[in-house]
Amino acid sequence: MRQLTKLAMLAVAIGCTGLAGAAEYHEAPAMAELVKGGKLPPVAERLPSAPEVVQVASVGRYGGSLRSAIRGDGDHNAILRLVGNQGLTRWDPAYTKAVPALAASWTVNANATEYTFKLRPGAKWSDGVPFTADDITFVVNDLFTDKAFFESPPSQYVVGGKPMRAEKIDDATVKLIFAAPYLRLPDVLATPLGQHPTLYAKHYCSQFMPKYNPDLPKLLAAAKQPDWPTLFRQKCGDIEIPARWGNPEKPVMDPWVLQTPYGGSATQVLLRRNPYFWQVDQAGNQLPYIDSLTLKVISDVQAILLAEIGGQLDLQVRHTNTINNKPVLAQHAKEAGYVLQELTPTDSSAMGLWFNQSAKNPKTREWLRNREFRQALSLAMDRDEINEIVFLGQGKPWQIGPLPTDKFYNARLGTQYIQHDPAAANAILDRIGLAKKDSNGMRLTPAGEKLFISIDAMVVDTAAIDTAELLKKQWAAVGIELGINTMERSLYYEKAQNADYDIGTYAVPGGMNPTLDPRGLIATHTLDSRQSIPWVRWYATGGKQGEEPTEGMKERMRLWDAWKQASDPAEAERMVRRIMDLAADGFEVMGTVQAVTTFGSRSVKLMNVPEKIPFGWDYPTPAPALLQQFYFTN
Repeated sequence: MRQLTKLAMLAVAIGCTGLAGAAEYHEAPAMAELVKGGKLPPVAERLPSAPEVVQVASVGRYGGSLRSAIRGDGDHNAILRLVGNQGLTRWDPAYTKAVPALAASWTVNANATEYTFKLRPGAKWSDGVPFTADDITFVVNDLFTDKAFFESPPSQYVVGGKPMRAEKIDDATVKLIFAAPYLRLPDVLATPLGQHPTLYAKHYCSQFMPKYNPDLPKLLAAAKQPDWPTLFRQKCGDIEIPARWGNPEKPVMDPWVLQTPYGGSATQVLLRRNPYFWQVDQAGNQLPYIDSLTLKVISDVQAILLAEIGGQLDLQVRHTNTINNKPVLAQHAKEAGYVLQELTPTDSSAMGLWFNQSAKNPKTREWLRNREFRQALSLAMDRDEINEIVFLGQGKPWQIGPLPTDKFYNARLGTQYIQHDPAAANAILDRIGLAKKDSNGMRLTPAGEKLFISIDAMVVDTAAIDTAELLKKQWAAVGIELGINTMERSLYYEKAQNADYDIGTYAVPGGMNPTLDPRGLIATHTLDSRQSIPWVRWYATGGKQGEEPTEGMKERMRLWDAWKQASDPAEAERMVRRIMDLAADGFEVMGTVQAVTTFGSRSVKLMNVPEKIPFGWDYPTPAPALLQQFYFTN
């Protein structure tokens, strides 16, 4: 409890940072012209009474449009990674702890069941309407509890089997209440999946709920939508859906506001400066410095790379940031006017193999669920070859455990079965009923049928495809035939939701701070716990839907729920270590090599960019570096 008190005091201290010595606020020239023409209030009236002060490395200059590229196939999170998740909290510049953001400060009660957040008085949505406690209570008390909108509340807000509640104290103060202790709330709110409380403006989004709009049937008819949740998401979006970036009318708290929407046949997405953005630099200049973001929609990854090396992009840290692109990026950097931007991985495994424990195919499901079968395939894998060819020798054979530098390092979870031992793999396969082979040396099931398994990869994920090609050869050496299915992102996710695959490919998070995203250890992530999405549904619905997991996974889920509400840090740590041990026992997800440092690119004219940026989802690269503080030199 002493630690909790210190954390609360620290949050208050950070939240009280003010604009020392600034006599007045300043704004971009375009905003000043609108003020002069009577189309905008003065900047001091648009800002909160105590805006967040960002201590920038160098005070910037206004102007310019930052060019980047996104893909046309379900690449909505690329926009989030640039604009950022504007939550009650955010990551500090060192990415070590959550600090105040839209909440100026917070306090926590003795057993961590109640957090009282002081919002920034006078903060406004992008349309000038005040951002208040009503917006948060609207999301928490109206949306989270409505089963038509959320079949079950997002698990990150559920503790002790009950979703959090919100209580308005006054316009600038809101209390979030839990059924049990929740030590990790500030960290959760700093991640993309923790931004629900600040995502929806009540004054705009409530019109799409029957509770607030008796004329809603007219809106449904006009929009040709079947029900209010569909219309709500079309107009107001959600954290991880394309529609979030499809409605320019939706008010936001972001540095830039959507002007040209994402979707359809759009060739670019344009976001313009938010005149009501709530941050300033230490000299009193309202952020952002850059006027707009111009995001080119380019479906082909090679075309993005060509645009990048051609000097057509000012910042690119997604899609082309594979290790095999580093040589060509370095070769063209000087002539194209960019420098390489180091991206430090937060993942554990650069490429994971997610064995679907709920596979629809009855001919493969039995084997995918057989731990000894998975052990044999791991021993048949030549990780050194994968490392040298796919990752240019930059990695190290690894499973999915936290890296040795993390406090939760677990040797077995990181290193079990990583040696290349085809003889041991063959012995296991013979023992478990796959001793018979056809004329080509491929193994037959006890029913006399050739065992054929397949692996799915997105066309954009060249590392996954290259890894699969090597696995095809390596596993054939022990008699297992592997097929490779490449597909667009949308189909890849659709198949996952339908459990219609054998092995999914994706990097495994959790190399550092694994409790932020344990999807590879515990089936809790609705999109990406690909060891079994039906297990995730079982967990999310309290066993009412989905498929019942194994006993080991159920124990991990139980420990995860207990950890979320633990009040004793030492006991909480013991629970995490037990989850690690159980995940090593379960071995549903297989690693290849440790995540490797990669590189993006940034224009030499782009300033205030950190030398190194962690690359991960919970620190949604590069957003925590605060693009609103970036600026262009002449």
